Amino acid sequence: MDTQVATEVVNQLSMWDMVWSSDLITKAVMIGLIAASVWSWAIIFEKINTLRQVKRLSKHFEERFWSGGSLDKLYDSIGNPQDPMSAMFVAAMKEWRRTNIMKSKTDRGLRGVSLQQRIEKAMMVSMDKELDDLDNHLGFLASTGSVAPLVGLFGTVWGIISCFNAIAVTQSNSLTSIAPGIAEALFTTAFGLIAAIPAYIAYNMITSDIDRYAKKLENFLAEFSSILSREIDDTTIKAEMAGE
Repeated sequence: MDTQVATEVVNQLSMWDMVWSSDLITKAVMIGLIAASVWSWAIIFEKINTLRQVKRLSKHFEERFWSGGSLDKLYDSIGNPQDPMSAMFVAAMKEWRRTNIMKSKTDRGLRGVSLQQRIEKAMMVSMDKELDDLDNHLGFLASTGSVAPLVGLFGTVWGIISCFNAIAVTQSNSLTSIAPGIAEALFTTAFGLIAAIPAYIAYNMITSDIDRYAKKLENFLAEFSSILSREIDDTTIKAEMAGE
């Protein structure tokens, strides 16, 4: 009979009733976990949308880059780059043009400094900056995935301790009196898992996606560097032949 009554009492309590009827520490734990879960989902949706857009723009840029058109015309048409790959291309072309302008103003050139190395460095700096932007806020997902279950467990332990203290004060150990307190305590563990599981899965999925995209950027850097290397060699040969 006590079991049936206790079940009815717990069923009559909604989730929010349990949150607001709990003690201050248990309430703070549950509200904090709910807030962490909401913020985690906001980050997840934002990152998924950003990566989808970045991949689409990069694919469009690659199609234009490998179409065989003039690199100078492509550079002039980009303006403000909207994806990491085009940002790397713009950084390289800026260094290329800056060097050509400086060489046209002086016959001493830029001795001791390799144009190829400067272009590669400009592309790597741009790539690192863009990847850092993509990684932004992912640390929160990692922290939520690892810490939220422990926070929920702390809330559960605290709630059970409070429940036993209440039993000692009231001298009542019936299920009717302790069931709501136990349910409140166990809810914190549930909230911890609700916050941690999506954050953990999303973190692994998004970081893997970013790593694959970073590999694609590295391949583009190597390919574009090879193109510029051939261009530099051709320019040098022509300059030497003209000097003769």
